Amino acid sequence: MPTIEGGCLCGAVRYSSDAEPKAVINCYCAACRKNSGSTNSFNIAMPAGSVKVTGDTVKTYVDRSGASGEPFERRFCSNCGSHFLSGGPGYEGLEFIKAGTLDDPNWAVPAAHIWCEEKLDWLALPEGAEPIPRNP
Repeated sequence: MPTIEGGCLCGAVRYSSDAEPKAVINCYCAACRKNSGSTNSFNIAMPAGSVKVTGDTVKTYVDRSGASGEPFERRFCSNCGSHFLSGGPGYEGLEFIKAGTLDDPNWAVPAAHIWCEEKLDWLALPEGAEPIPRNP
């Protein structure tokens, strides 16, 4: 796979990775909806430590609002507020790129739809998608 590249809305933060993604996932949990400001969070699961970040406006918010209560670090640009990377001890060995921040997100087709028990009732999954009630 070619290098994965992306960044924040204002361009102050950039990231890249040469690693192969582990999964492409849509999450519908309440915490992800609130964090994304949308109906779900579109994520690329990457091997932990494989995403190289540059820029001096990176801030980290430690979120404990998920079902496990474990800390989940959400990295964002302090200039424009774009959330671009996250991870925590509940997801050992993984970190998650927010797919909407990719330079080219066209290749990233979600293979899993998780936390569907918290999905908004009116939101339809793609045809043939298997809803996973919580984490797999």
